[in-house]
Amino acid sequence: MTVEITKATRFDLDIDGPSALGLMSTIREFESRLPTYSEEGLIRGSTHPSVGMEAVAVGVSWALRASDSVASNHRGHAHCLAKGADAGRTLAEILGRRDGYCGGKGGSMHIGVKELGLLGTNGIVGAGIGLATGAALAAQAQGTDNVAVAYFGDGATNQGVLAEAFNLAAIWKLPVIFVCENNHFAQSATLEEMVAQPDLRRRGEAYGVPSVDVDGMDVEAVSNAAAEAVQRARSGQGPTFIVADTYRYLGHMAGDTEIYRTAEQVEQWKGRDPIARLAKRLLDSTVLDEAQLKAIATSALTRVDSAEEFAKSSPFPDVSSAFTQVSEDYR
Repeated sequence: MTVEITKATRFDLDIDGPSALGLMSTIREFESRLPTYSEEGLIRGSTHPSVGMEAVAVGVSWALRASDSVASNHRGHAHCLAKGADAGRTLAEILGRRDGYCGGKGGSMHIGVKELGLLGTNGIVGAGIGLATGAALAAQAQGTDNVAVAYFGDGATNQGVLAEAFNLAAIWKLPVIFVCENNHFAQSATLEEMVAQPDLRRRGEAYGVPSVDVDGMDVEAVSNAAAEAVQRARSGQGPTFIVADTYRYLGHMAGDTEIYRTAEQVEQWKGRDPIARLAKRLLDSTVLDEAQLKAIATSALTRVDSAEEFAKSSPFPDVSSAFTQVSEDYR
């Protein structure tokens, strides 16, 4: 199954609709503002933007449906937005406001949306791997053809839960897709410093999980790999491991000194920017023109402006709600 950019694909949906370019642009604008919110004291605690990595979340989500499950990680805002989360309610949650998806109690690293299949962003490295594998087991036991996706970074591949999940998913042919966003840094440590075998794809293969490398800066490439993985999972053929080669332009978190990398390296990766690459492809194939591209960018800006207004105007949760909705609404 291969996705090609034509006027019949969702890569060119109307400007106000969920086109891949519009969604990536919205996520980019949304994430780019987070450091400023932190500097202004609007975000309590840490937050981890994924600016530059938008093609992975959008490309994978393109192959999913609402009933499919997604288990995210600490850098999970893009995963939520790509799966269909409202930008205003997502930002309200990040700012700890009452109108956030979890009533302002979860914050940046604990956003869960039951109706969208979002099992939650997660501050524990690699925790979503086990959650997604469990969701896949549940789907199989219930006789549905739903799939589950686990997002994690290259640093999380050293967590033992990944080996355990690979093994069980392969034995039981669970409908789970393991997506490693290899952005080349586990906080400040490079992959080469952490493992003797940096070819992560081979880890999945060692457990009998079909594994594939993909250009994580190309939304088409990610979408094609995800579509094949989802088709395998829905048809009962089991898991897939996707290693997406990508890069975050900003620091690991707000306030990161970034002394572990050079500005030249960042600029080099920006030369492969996923939004610019898709925009050029759409122009070259005459799917969109310059005026439409400008309108998409303007629309993304407007969406995030509205989300910011909504989130900032939302009140903080009352202290009386601290111990409500803990075991009932989100079980």
